[in-house]
Amino acid sequence: MKDMFENEMKLEFVSKAKNEAFARVAVAAFASQLDPTIEELADIKTAVSEAVTNCIIHGYEDKQGIVKIVGHLKESEIILEISDKGKGIENVDIAKEPLYTTKPNLERSGMGFTIMESFMDSMEIESIVGLGTKVTMRKKIKPKIESEEEDFQMITKD
Repeated sequence: MKDMFENEMKLEFVSKAKNEAFARVAVAAFASQLDPTIEELADIKTAVSEAVTNCIIHGYEDKQGIVKIVGHLKESEIILEISDKGKGIENVDIAKEPLYTTKPNLERSGMGFTIMESFMDSMEIESIVGLGTKVTMRKKIKPKIESEEEDFQMITKD
């Protein structure tokens, strides 16, 4: 299976809020090998932030644990698996509903999964109560030639 990917990274860190920024930067550095646009990179960083924050706030709640990120590069696509060994999600379908939250007292809006889905091309959630949760996200990075042609077409239409 490893031969299928052009590159792979694994990252593990303690479930502390300050490590969310570290995760964003590490994944952005890894994704930069695909030469994404600033917008594509921002999308990836935002989705990673949401997934890591969910692990910290919901997966481990007030306990400390390990958040794991596995990243793969395959052709022009980045595949990210972000997981915890926390409490798990009882009902994934309900958890994916916009504005659903188990922490109404926090400033968070319950939009984490919705944000991940909208910024990435696909998102899958696997969760087992008592064992943890894994979110797998994929994003295709457009080749620069396509992006430049689209920009040129937009400019020449005027």
